[in-house]
Amino acid sequence: MKTVSKRFQIEKEMGWENPGPGIRRQIMGYDGQLMMVKVDFEKGAVGTIHEHYHSQATYVASGKFELTIGDEKKILVAGDGYYVAPDEPHGCVCLEAGILIDTFSPVRADFLGI
Repeated sequence: MKTVSKRFQIEKEMGWENPGPGIRRQIMGYDGQLMMVKVDFEKGAVGTIHEHYHSQATYVASGKFELTIGDEKKILVAGDGYYVAPDEPHGCVCLEAGILIDTFSPVRADFLGI
């Protein structure tokens, strides 16, 4: 059976998950090949350095973040984005409260508990 989200995700009708202190996320649309996740960060929250086998492309919707990808660090603000290759270590520190829109391929089954 194929895993797929509902066609529409209405923010006020969806719950939030709390993957870490000062961080919450909403899982948006997905199927077996693609997933979009909205991640809301409080100032000072840390997305701990981690890696996964998924390709990831992220859009900075708001706020200011110090991103680390591999051995490179950059400050990103609203309108910026970044790409993370599979199995590449990455993480962030939120410098000003904001939202990241993460996309993954394939779907992050771990986020869905499957």
